[in-house]
Amino acid sequence: MRRKWVPIVIWACVAILGYQESFAQQQYSVGGRAGLSIFSSGGSSAGLQIGPTFDINFGGGKIAGTDFNINTQDGTPIEWAYYFKYLIDVSRSDIIPFVNGGFSLWFYTGGPYFGFRFGGGAYFPIAKNISIPADIQLGPVFTSGSSTFYFAMTSGIRYTLP
Repeated sequence: MRRKWVPIVIWACVAILGYQESFAQQQYSVGGRAGLSIFSSGGSSAGLQIGPTFDINFGGGKIAGTDFNINTQDGTPIEWAYYFKYLIDVSRSDIIPFVNGGFSLWFYTGGPYFGFRFGGGAYFPIAKNISIPADIQLGPVFTSGSSTFYFAMTSGIRYTLP
């Protein structure tokens, strides 16, 4: 009876240790972004955008994250975005370009709306665990009664937790 449990216990221990190993390889980053945004809802209006960011690097160039952006256009559109990034490996360079895509919820006059976002940019390392992201985001926002489009050109600061 005991011999049946030994392989199960060994397998469980290996699975737990393997899970902890893969979990330890993830890197978490926090930061903030600010820049120019254009939100066209019945007419184009430019404004400023500011907000915090958070992402998880799963290794292999794959990142998942979220942004919470406040815009200064009429009606103060607020975006809560979820995205997936793919880092592009460039040999012999510290600059890390990326492409990304995802979706967002917009809280704007008339109710919450759904949108898509696409874009790209680069991380410019300035110190250990600190980089300056520069990116462009754009995409449609599905509002009722009008065609709405979103464009943002931002930069900020990003700190990767050790």
